[in-house]
Amino acid sequence: MSASRSWARVRAGALNSARVFVSDLGNGLMVVSHSSLAVIGLAVLAAAFVIGGRADVRGLLEERALDWLVSRQEARSADPSETLDTASLLGPGDISAVDRATAIDPSELNRQQAVVAQWLSRRYRVAPEPVGRLVQEAWSLGQRVGLEPTLILAIVAIESSFNPFAQSSVGAQGLMQVMTRVHDDKYVAFGGNHAAFDPLTNLRVGVQVLKDCIAKAGSVEGGLRHYVGAANLASDGGYAFKVMAEQEFMQQLLRGRSVPTTARLPVPPVAPPEAAGSNGAPMTPVQPGVQPGGSPSAAATDTAPRLAALGY
Repeated sequence: MSASRSWARVRAGALNSARVFVSDLGNGLMVVSHSSLAVIGLAVLAAAFVIGGRADVRGLLEERALDWLVSRQEARSADPSETLDTASLLGPGDISAVDRATAIDPSELNRQQAVVAQWLSRRYRVAPEPVGRLVQEAWSLGQRVGLEPTLILAIVAIESSFNPFAQSSVGAQGLMQVMTRVHDDKYVAFGGNHAAFDPLTNLRVGVQVLKDCIAKAGSVEGGLRHYVGAANLASDGGYAFKVMAEQEFMQQLLRGRSVPTTARLPVPPVAPPEAAGSNGAPMTPVQPGVQPGGSPSAAATDTAPRLAALGY
């Protein structure tokens, strides 16, 4: 019994001694660490004062630091694993992409062009830079062929809502929804049919088609019916009415009037059921074709006339 008590006292004393030893050791390390950090700090300060007072030493250190940075940069440039992603995305010539972009600084437009471009940008939620370039091109083409630039822009608005990659169910493509397979000869000078998706090329081809249609019909309204493929149909689905209404919005802007960007197109007049068309067939009611938000639907308002014109 006494032996077990003695063993317990010995064990307790050993544990207590170990705790005291560990505690003293930790305290000693803390003191040494603080002292070491203090010594290191004093050494750094002393070195800084020495270097700061000697221009030759400071210059030598700066030179060596610069050499190290240059060598490090050269090593990274020579490592293909670090340059692969950049080289694959920005190959030679990609920096000139800005030259290929269909965009312009809106400040380069004249007052009339700027007013129309700003309104169209907000109405169709398109960036002002590409819209500004299209407006500028419409003004240039209009002067060359004798058409109102607002008429050209109104067709773009009704046909595609300024989406250069729009395509209808019958194959009309691009900003002005030109029937590429019908007018493929006009794209030869631009390198082929894929040029239909280049905004400026599509605009130029579309204006040429429009000019031919107006010359054939003898009037703008008749030309629009030809353009949408409804020349021999009882109704063009209100297409000409909508284009001319959109054009009138822009004409009002040019006259200094305020036109809300959410302005709805007026509803085309509905012909009486007993009225007959030019071919003797009853006139069908005209659908307004306006989206709920007030903007004309894109690339869909002309599907029926164009299908009929193609023989579908």
